[in-house]
Amino acid sequence: MNQNCEVVITGIGVVSPIGIGNDAFCESLKDGISGIKPFDFSGAELLASGFGGSIDDFEGKAYVKPRKSLKVMCRVIQLGCASAELAMQDAGLEPGQTDPDRLGVVFGNEMLYGEAADLADAVEGCLEEGQFQYEHWGHQAMHNMYPLWLLKYLPNMTACHVGIRHDARSHSNSITMSDVSSLLAIIESVMVIQRGQADIMIAGGVGSRLGITQMLYRGQENVSQRKEDPQSASRPFDQQRDGTVNGEGGATLILERADSARARGANILGVIGGYGNTCAGATTPDALENAICASIQQATNQLPESNREIGYVNAHGASTIKGDVIEARAIKRCLDQTPVTALKSQFGNLGAGSGAVEMAASVLSLPSSTIPHTLNYQFPDPACPVQVIAEPAQTHKSATVLMLNYSTSGQATAVIVKQAE
Repeated sequence: MNQNCEVVITGIGVVSPIGIGNDAFCESLKDGISGIKPFDFSGAELLASGFGGSIDDFEGKAYVKPRKSLKVMCRVIQLGCASAELAMQDAGLEPGQTDPDRLGVVFGNEMLYGEAADLADAVEGCLEEGQFQYEHWGHQAMHNMYPLWLLKYLPNMTACHVGIRHDARSHSNSITMSDVSSLLAIIESVMVIQRGQADIMIAGGVGSRLGITQMLYRGQENVSQRKEDPQSASRPFDQQRDGTVNGEGGATLILERADSARARGANILGVIGGYGNTCAGATTPDALENAICASIQQATNQLPESNREIGYVNAHGASTIKGDVIEARAIKRCLDQTPVTALKSQFGNLGAGSGAVEMAASVLSLPSSTIPHTLNYQFPDPACPVQVIAEPAQTHKSATVLMLNYSTSGQATAVIVKQAE
């Protein structure tokens, strides 16, 4: 693998609670708009929180091609395909314009949960005197469910549909590693290019933690309860945080060999400066802190020794009581007083989509030299010894940003992106 092979970003597509498309997304980032709002769907009263970062104005048919594919796509897959469509347009790449054998796709996803309505008839057919009878499930499911139901919810189907749509015949993969999925997808895509297996990679991630089936299954113990003021609920590193806020969304980045991008006159939005990924051997706080530090060090060690200054950290910042402390300690330990921002304060935790959306925010902000700021940071927590950027329009000293994600099961991932020279 040739790590000296420069990999650049030539296109971005975002579908998020604060905007669909780069212009709307950037405007909301600049103005500090929150995409967190009360749920308005049936069954929301069953949930502990009742609010999240939802996308209200999304219509899959406006983005998904061919439209007939929609019948085998759940909402999350549609969001991912839409972000890829927007990114390819932003990169100026049309189907057939590139060598399909040199175009690949890696997408981050996580477990997808079916809608309760899809199962309702089959479940009802299994009831006897109000009790579910398992022995009837096979027959009822076969006769009362959409035959292609499973294809709607397989997490690898985002990459499949994107690959088919854009005729990407090189490396293809799906990564389902919870919150770190999309940064891992970006790292793998960079490595594919550095190995010489592709010239262009469609890389990103998409996720949703808003489906009622999913939220009931996953539980609500680490979710904020601030029902009286949802927009102030996501408070990364703030002393009054009481839990994370769920959301939905995704982003795609087009990664390309630098020489290939320059040869076709592409607009280079950013340069990959380094990456790191590790996994804690245990789920203790110290083990996770060490894993986060190791990923940071792996990434920064790939920068030139003469210039390893990080302008700011785009942190995971999940707004959880324990997680923020662990992450803040790791950042302080490795990067001392480097400024930190946490964008889940604006749109919530998008699960597998978070890292890609957060990275898109940083890359799109590079030309203005500004740091997308953290909302709701009002009461610094002494247990979180980091310098949080809470005011808009603050500038960074170095056009080098470190992205950071971790998962509760111990994975930690870092990616460095730099402004193109």
